[in-house]
Amino acid sequence: MFATKANQMKQSVTLLGIESSCDDTAAAVVCGVPGSMKILSSVVFGQNDLHASFGGVVPEIAARAHAERLDSTIQKALDAGGVCLKDLSGIAVTCGPGLIGGVVSGVMMAKGLSIASGKPLYGINHLAGHALTPRLSDGIVFPYLMLLVSGGHCQFLIVHGPIHFERLGGTIDDAPGEAFDKVARLIGLKQPGGPAIETLAERGDAARFAFPRPLRNKPDCNLSFSGLKTAVLRARDLLVSEHGGLRISDQTSLAASFQMAVAESLAGKSATALKQYLSLSPKNPTFCVAGGVAANMKIREMLEKVAASVNVTFLAPPLGLCTDNAAMIAAAGIEQMSHRSPDDMTLSARPRMPLDMQSPIMLGSGKKGAKA
Repeated sequence: MFATKANQMKQSVTLLGIESSCDDTAAAVVCGVPGSMKILSSVVFGQNDLHASFGGVVPEIAARAHAERLDSTIQKALDAGGVCLKDLSGIAVTCGPGLIGGVVSGVMMAKGLSIASGKPLYGINHLAGHALTPRLSDGIVFPYLMLLVSGGHCQFLIVHGPIHFERLGGTIDDAPGEAFDKVARLIGLKQPGGPAIETLAERGDAARFAFPRPLRNKPDCNLSFSGLKTAVLRARDLLVSEHGGLRISDQTSLAASFQMAVAESLAGKSATALKQYLSLSPKNPTFCVAGGVAANMKIREMLEKVAASVNVTFLAPPLGLCTDNAAMIAAAGIEQMSHRSPDDMTLSARPRMPLDMQSPIMLGSGKKGAKA
């Protein structure tokens, strides 16, 4: 059956993508074949204003906003792409992992559209969307090394194919994006924390505070960021006790020193991951980075240097494809169509959904299942 699908995939297909796993309501239309795709439209509605006063994303508010905006977002994507539902080859939707209220909103909308149009439905792992983004942006060949680094996730993956992901390691506690948000709150910055810290760090002294690089000397690809966050808290409290508050120079240097610690931690473990990846002798060795934190230019700069040191091509997708978007979900659907069957109406939303189901659990367990 899959061989027949593979032959069919020589012809261009058009998929609608739907993404609602966190606080971005997104829809997109993508056409093409695996490894050669074109974004016809990509619409993203953020929710920063809705959550700003709370210092972070409030799941209940996010879920309600998704429910209110999904239909209009999808219509705008279809209109901008110049297509109707009848023109589509299928519908791809994020089915996890993520904030469950938002994921449910997207899955239910996709099911309704699938029933109404008769188009096949493809539930897509949000992490697979990020991991396959280089196939959308640059059409690179498998296998490639991927650092998926975002607000909720951080892991090194060898992407062997559209449905084959091998995890080499990742965070054992906080994700980098989560650490950026928490540190931003600690030093009095607005959310989202990543852009706020990056902007402030440009004026700071990255060598002023000697923050730790946890697990630096461990020979594996695992990372930790909770201790780094605690170190920033202690440095901040000491400054407040000495000066009665944080001065601008304190804020800028705390931001710069923290950002440098994260960048050096990721760069160090990237070197370890690259050694494992290169042992496969890939024909076109490529190191990719994706996820919201991949938009940080200091981190990109350091990762690129690590890749260059071992003659590996470094690839970071355009900024608009690093953060959450639906184009990556539609593209993942196109990549996976010839390797799997469509989903039926039993497709469920999942708050946790590991990408590599073969590797030992790294993070999370219990009723909700593993995060990674």
